[in-house]
Amino acid sequence: MVLRVIQWATGGVGRAAIEHIVRHPDLELVGCWVHSPEKSGRDAGELAGLDPIGVRATDSTAEILALDADCVLYSPLMPDADEVRAILRSGKNVVTPLGWFWPTEKERAAMEPAALEGGVTLHGTGIDPGGATEQQPLFFSGLSSAITFVRGEEFSDIRTYNAPDVVRYIMGFGADPEKAKAGPMQGLLARGFEQSVRMCLDTLGFADAEIRSNHEVAVATAPIDSPAGVIEPGTVAAQRFAWEAFVGETKVVRVAVNWLMGEENLEPAWTFGPGGERFEIEVKGDPDCSAVIHGWHPASVSAGLLRNPGIVVTAAHCVNSIPTVCAAPPGLLTFVDMPVVTGRAHPDLAG
Repeated sequence: MVLRVIQWATGGVGRAAIEHIVRHPDLELVGCWVHSPEKSGRDAGELAGLDPIGVRATDSTAEILALDADCVLYSPLMPDADEVRAILRSGKNVVTPLGWFWPTEKERAAMEPAALEGGVTLHGTGIDPGGATEQQPLFFSGLSSAITFVRGEEFSDIRTYNAPDVVRYIMGFGADPEKAKAGPMQGLLARGFEQSVRMCLDTLGFADAEIRSNHEVAVATAPIDSPAGVIEPGTVAAQRFAWEAFVGETKVVRVAVNWLMGEENLEPAWTFGPGGERFEIEVKGDPDCSAVIHGWHPASVSAGLLRNPGIVVTAAHCVNSIPTVCAAPPGLLTFVDMPVVTGRAHPDLAG
């Protein structure tokens, strides 16, 4: 049975998700919500850079809620729990990269009644968080025993992220260092990455642990060109955010992102190191394991501005989860409750 899917928002993840949905043999795009009136009425395929597919985008929430569909892939810039509850109550499953990866009891209590009322499921997934920061470390931990430490860490050139307003005004690049540290980004990221840490702690069975966060910045020593405008000397040009869990003084989990505006003209002189842009997975146990993932970063800044593989990966993980989520019992569904999620063969090679 082909599942009917609505794409909610057409930012980077939303556009990539439309591509994936159109190619998936078990999914059909039947609706598309957009934020701006300028996009309303346009063909969803055209918004994603594809040929027209006969699905008209709308900025009407009521229209989307009334639509007959199995699942909504919910990916606006920021999550709105009230919106998600309304979607769930309308009888539509929700897959999102914006949270609920490992909900607290409070978060579960806030969302589960709506899912049960609608007879549907809410699932948070993605890549960072939602994949490299908990799913992959937990997967590789299954090949070891007596685990003492797991880590998922991102190293990315933020110049390839084509969202200038987000980079400058939310992420704080180009700002005074103290202003950036006092800005909203640490709190926004913590909503997801602390869930990554807790998923690892709870699933691996570590004793009561303390989660500590850290935020470091490097400033530009010369003007740096970026899609968010010129990063002036003395302003933020690189950031590291980390969340680490300790049992006593033993570090047992690390989740971190390293975001640089290139490797030149930084103070401190941070670099990606010989591995370049990458995701790293590490497990300490019997035996140890480490993995480096390439391919989720573009070959150049200009290529990333056209189509960033990290965004495409995030969308793919969401889209490929939809059939499992739609088949699950109503409620909240986490990665550890699911079978293996895979992609599907290219349409030209499918049997």
